[in-house]
Amino acid sequence: MPHLDQDGDVSILYLNDPGIQDSENQFHPDWITAVNALLDELEATAGPRALVTTAHGKYYSTGADLTWCGQNPGEIDWYLGEVQVLLARLLLLPMPTVAALQGHTFGAGAFLATTHDHKVMRADRGFFCFPGITIGASYTPGTLSLVSARLAPRAAHESLVTGRRYGGSDALALGLVDDVAGDGAVLERAVDHARGLIHTRGPVLGEIKRKLYEQAVAGLLTPVTGYSR
Repeated sequence: MPHLDQDGDVSILYLNDPGIQDSENQFHPDWITAVNALLDELEATAGPRALVTTAHGKYYSTGADLTWCGQNPGEIDWYLGEVQVLLARLLLLPMPTVAALQGHTFGAGAFLATTHDHKVMRADRGFFCFPGITIGASYTPGTLSLVSARLAPRAAHESLVTGRRYGGSDALALGLVDDVAGDGAVLERAVDHARGLIHTRGPVLGEIKRKLYEQAVAGLLTPVTGYSR
């Protein structure tokens, strides 16, 4: 389960427990509930604040819990809607957000990273990938709106239609991430960046994000249909 840690005024949301290094941090419904509870806790704090998300081990997140979806085919529309609500919440969070991508970042994990204001990826290991085209899985209109809003057109098009796995330097060159760092330095770089922006936390930041991403948020909050079986 995810948990919160603190580094001064920077809150670090780990997507998994440190004792489970090989956890892929997939979006199981219970995991989504736990992340939302931690965001509730974070938003209840007063004063300057920034958020960094990261994980322990070789994965940041591999995205949707396909095992759960296979076991609950009639609830996939509901499930994808819950994923999108979480993405919208992070996109609009009224504080600076930084994703520290210490490991593989795939599918819904890549969409999650894309909601952040800034992304730091490990330079030497790990891949960033939207694999839908290679596994035959289409994306919801809401998630496509998110990518269109947060990435440059060339980066959005190439990454989505090829399903390519990008290492750190290639992800940086295309604009999928904003910075890269060496082994062990990804979290430190992310926290340093977040710390420089803690003073921007507040309703004005939230209002700017709402206006910037109005169309993407409308798509993410639109009920998902047509995927349940």
